[in-house]
Amino acid sequence: QVQLVESGGDSVQAGGSLRLSCERSGNTYSIVCMGWFRQAPGKEREGVASIDTSGGRTYYADSVKGRFTISQDRAKNTVYLQMNRLKPDDTAMYYCAAHAYACPLWIGSPPRDWGQGTQVTVSS
Repeated sequence: QVQLVESGGDSVQAGGSLRLSCERSGNTYSIVCMGWFRQAPGKEREGVASIDTSGGRTYYADSVKGRFTISQDRAKNTVYLQMNRLKPDDTAMYYCAAHAYACPLWIGSPPRDWGQGTQVTVSS
């Protein structure tokens, strides 16, 4: 069993920045890929960013390339999502996810493990 706990969501104005954190615990030895999804009201869930936990290769949705950066601190078992130049369209619940398959998370079977989500609201 893997536990994922997100933090860092907040309300900001357009153009601002936020950093989300996702701390994993439990039986994490099998995790190969971690990352973030988001879902806004009335919209489908969207994969945002993924990171290969061993090699560090990163993957991004086109909508966030150049603005968001995913990173990890292995010693802290934590993955981060640095979000810059935020737009109102970035408003959503952001979920951390992990699975035992190759990145990105949005290809293939849905991730097995999910956090509870953290809300990001961007006002214009």
